[in-house]
Amino acid sequence: MAWFKKTKKPIESTEKPSRIPEGLWVKCPGCSQIIYNKDLDQNVQVCPKCTHHFRISATDRLRALFDDGAWTEHFRGLTSNDPLQFHDTKPYKHRLKDTISKTGMSDAVIVATGKLDGLAVVVAAMEYAFIGGSMGVVVGEKITRAIELALDRRYPVIVISCSGGARMMEGALSLMQMAKVSAALARLDRARLPFISLLTDPTTGGVTASFAMLGDLNIAEPKALIGFAGPRVIEQTIRQKLPEGFQRSEFLLEHGMLDLIVDRREMKATISRALRFMGAEVAATVEQVAVTAE
Repeated sequence: MAWFKKTKKPIESTEKPSRIPEGLWVKCPGCSQIIYNKDLDQNVQVCPKCTHHFRISATDRLRALFDDGAWTEHFRGLTSNDPLQFHDTKPYKHRLKDTISKTGMSDAVIVATGKLDGLAVVVAAMEYAFIGGSMGVVVGEKITRAIELALDRRYPVIVISCSGGARMMEGALSLMQMAKVSAALARLDRARLPFISLLTDPTTGGVTASFAMLGDLNIAEPKALIGFAGPRVIEQTIRQKLPEGFQRSEFLLEHGMLDLIVDRREMKATISRALRFMGAEVAATVEQVAVTAE
């Protein structure tokens, strides 16, 4: 039978290897512009042509907000202990271990204190690279502790949401965090301390249904996906075609669910003005430790 088999000789490539290292250029998904990586970094990961906002890490967001990119991190060691012994395509314990190794984070949020334009603040920034920024027990606990820290020090609170919602691997325990964080924010409100909620792409599920929409000022980045259920689920449920731009920040602003849409390059100045309007005072001294992301 080997007589009837036709063997093809491998075609030798005539292309010369590129002298340009990979990863130096990025194609913008908004306008297809080719952008030099360093130029994009200098522009805070915003396309200079169409202002498309690329997704950035929690540490990059902290670096952009805090003066001199310096902050003190709190509650770093908290990690999930897999309360339900969950197993899908692989055990949740293994998934957690792999994600911790890849991201260098213990869970999907960083809590930090520092100065924002001279104002002492507590910031909780969510990290989408950590299991989709999902909110489990640890995320709920860390944000709650961040609010309690703010109550103790009389600091304003800023929460930067970037999440797919509640973490299914922790079941009802993750859903309980919605009420837990919301109750802590109610205490912050009674203490008359400002809370600014920054919604980025994406902010969905139980995060949107709880603390992300409870800010004294709800700010979103342009064209961020913000909603509870996904557009396809809604279309299948109501059996209607959704309007153009549904669940994008511009649509939500038009319908009264957001207060502002702010370009990332103007975010620090906008938050600073808002906090001063709300009565936040310039801190005389704030303990800071310079933190650099590796």
